[in-house]
Amino acid sequence: MNFTLISKEKNTAKFTMTFTGEDFDKAVNAVYQANKAKYPVDGFRKGKAPRSRIEAVYGHGIFFEDAIDNMLNEAYPAALSELDLAPVDRPDIAFGDEPFEKGKGFEATVTVTVAPEVEVKDYKGVQIEKVEKPVTEEDIQKELEAVQKRNARMVVVEREAQEGDTVILDYAGFCGEEQFEGGTAERQSLKLGSKTFIPGFEEQLVGAAAGADVDVKVTFPEEYHAPELAGKEAVFKCHIHEVKTEELPELNDDFAMDVSDFDTLDEYKADIKAKLEKSAEESAKFEMQNAVLTKICDATEIEIPEIMFEDEAEAMLNDFAMQLQQSGMNLDMYMQYLGKDKEALKGELRPDAEKRVKTRLVLDAIAKAENVEVSQEEIDAEVQGIADMYKMDVEQVRGMLNLEIYSSMMGDIRTRKTLALLVENADVQ
Repeated sequence: MNFTLISKEKNTAKFTMTFTGEDFDKAVNAVYQANKAKYPVDGFRKGKAPRSRIEAVYGHGIFFEDAIDNMLNEAYPAALSELDLAPVDRPDIAFGDEPFEKGKGFEATVTVTVAPEVEVKDYKGVQIEKVEKPVTEEDIQKELEAVQKRNARMVVVEREAQEGDTVILDYAGFCGEEQFEGGTAERQSLKLGSKTFIPGFEEQLVGAAAGADVDVKVTFPEEYHAPELAGKEAVFKCHIHEVKTEELPELNDDFAMDVSDFDTLDEYKADIKAKLEKSAEESAKFEMQNAVLTKICDATEIEIPEIMFEDEAEAMLNDFAMQLQQSGMNLDMYMQYLGKDKEALKGELRPDAEKRVKTRLVLDAIAKAENVEVSQEEIDAEVQGIADMYKMDVEQVRGMLNLEIYSSMMGDIRTRKTLALLVENADVQ
């Protein structure tokens, strides 16, 4: 095999892959050996017919197509490596007009879109503002109250419902005298003020006590997902079973022992402060990294192939589809609800896709220019961090690392190091 670069301009590379007659014969014979049992020939047991007899019966080129495919599958990655090309799309492969023959070499001409060559200038000394996020006593108190609220218990109260209370109710929906499908429930839990029901519904239950019957009058929104109800007036006949309210635990040492590993409230608050400070530090660092990277990207001109934007938008849409599945919805349901198709959603993702692609290219170019590498110690620390986070054994985590995950991990570490380098070399005001 021999590879020759013909041209590389405007993100399109063109090169040839030349194969000898010996290369071709070896590939054809390998296909014959692997597939001879598939071709029965009279007078021979299954898989025992000579290649010449199979070719005589089924055609002299019976093994050519698979042989050529195998040759290309082996040669193409080797050519990319030797010619230092990074494809971003499927290649177009063309052959000459001469027919394929035994013992005769051939040439394949490959045209493929490749990633642009990026040169980033003046990425050191970029002016950015210093970001500081001090943690206040108010921040600590807010976090403490959030934990307090998460540990609240619901208690039944013998009074009229107020905003923020939860009511347990039955309801049945009617349009005129006709009860409509999907508008009934028994012992439904509804927090008043949560705005989870149709606009105007929850407000009409404020003031109702257990045992009360309330007619709730509403108008369905014009854009309601059920077309037969959109814009229509309806009445929900409701019966209130219970009114419940949140009872917050008292903030004291007992509370600290219940929700943490600490014996006193003061110790727990000190831990909250430490965690908030670490989070604030990470947030400030992220903002500074984003500021310097945005300035560098804005100042860098790159001619990026359209396919890279298309692929990124497609990947983002696939990620979103997986998130929907985790919440019990699929992409088709989501598109139907919004009245949009896949192309419309990809169009909405396009600006972010373009930003991601350019950012990735810029960071990669800087990492190469600065020779940013990932050490085994850094990989080990990353694996240890994952093990600690999920309370797993380190070797168990290592066993889960396939090539794709491993490469992604190395890429993440390399990116973090590059971003840290940019901030370290920035002119922080």
